[in-house]
Amino acid sequence: MKTIVLLAGTGRKLASAAAACELYASPLFRLNLAFARTFHPDQTHILSARHGLLALDAVVDPYPTTLERLPVAHLQLWASQVVRQLEAVSDLQEDHFVFLAGQHYRKLLEPHLASFEVPMRGISAQRQVGLLQAYRR
Repeated sequence: MKTIVLLAGTGRKLASAAAACELYASPLFRLNLAFARTFHPDQTHILSARHGLLALDAVVDPYPTTLERLPVAHLQLWASQVVRQLEAVSDLQEDHFVFLAGQHYRKLLEPHLASFEVPMRGISAQRQVGLLQAYRR
């Protein structure tokens, strides 16, 4: 069984193409990326509204798409794409997934995963930043 961390690719982005782990420049993303390492994951991926599942080193251009603004039909297509991408790199029934992502990024994926956790479930993004900053000290 592998541990796989899934981070939401949200917030401010750089102005030009960069590795996915560098493209997302919001404090919450940066703190979650550092927090992800504490799980000693076998894999860490970014959930991107535009690209689906991204490897940390995948070079991508900035984009304005967010899941919060997508119609339900597009969300379902996005989730189907991500599930297919996850199947290519993991075992959805055997691996354990850690979501460092909000409800929009999780809700259509969770039913496909046998084992997952959401350490920050129910905590606002602003509060998460505060908790993660304190955790790093």
